[in-house]
Amino acid sequence: MSSATTYALGALALVVVVAIVIVAVRNGRHDELPVRNDGYGTVHNSAVVSVLGADGTVLLGRPDAPKTIDVFEDPLCPACAMVERAYGQELAQKLDEGKLAIRYHYVNFLDKQSASGDYSTRAIAADECVAASGSGPVYSQFQHTLFTSKQPKEGGDSDLTNQQLADIARESGASADAVQCIASGAKVEAAKANAKTATEALRGLNDGKVATPSVFDGTKRLDMNNQNWVGEVAP
Repeated sequence: MSSATTYALGALALVVVVAIVIVAVRNGRHDELPVRNDGYGTVHNSAVVSVLGADGTVLLGRPDAPKTIDVFEDPLCPACAMVERAYGQELAQKLDEGKLAIRYHYVNFLDKQSASGDYSTRAIAADECVAASGSGPVYSQFQHTLFTSKQPKEGGDSDLTNQQLADIARESGASADAVQCIASGAKVEAAKANAKTATEALRGLNDGKVATPSVFDGTKRLDMNNQNWVGEVAP
């Protein structure tokens, strides 16, 4: 009886462990989240432009957009990839329609979780190179790719070199100048300073916390768990 009871309890414990693992895996799979406006793609409208600010922010939208939201992201952040996959196409349509503009702020607190030790900073530098060219559709495609299909794994054993980042930019339609800017690492030092500025701005809006993704309509933090947030902020 004792032996049988031991085996029964062991089997029950195994079932519980397996169930917990299954739940954890499902909860961690960002690609299972519903995708809004699936099939729309990235920005199409050439009237959408990218403007690189002196502080490293990137304003993406049509010049006449009536509302601007602020998005804080780290290029290595898995939850940022989740938001891009789920809402990126819906946001792209709002940008094309001129209902919304997005001001991106990039932080680099996950540098230490990258294989190279500075991936987030280098990806921010690459992003700035592409943004400086001014094309909204090109910037949108590059940014989407960096945060989805080409995003390295946080804590992984590899990430992207500057040349690989430059190749992604070329495939996204970036100019030769932008591609060279990325390959040479021309904006890496500026990206470090700009990431620090973005981090302080995020702390100021977010009760001293640095957490990504964070999206703000003015000083109001938007709830990413509300699947209708894009339509509510830009009807």
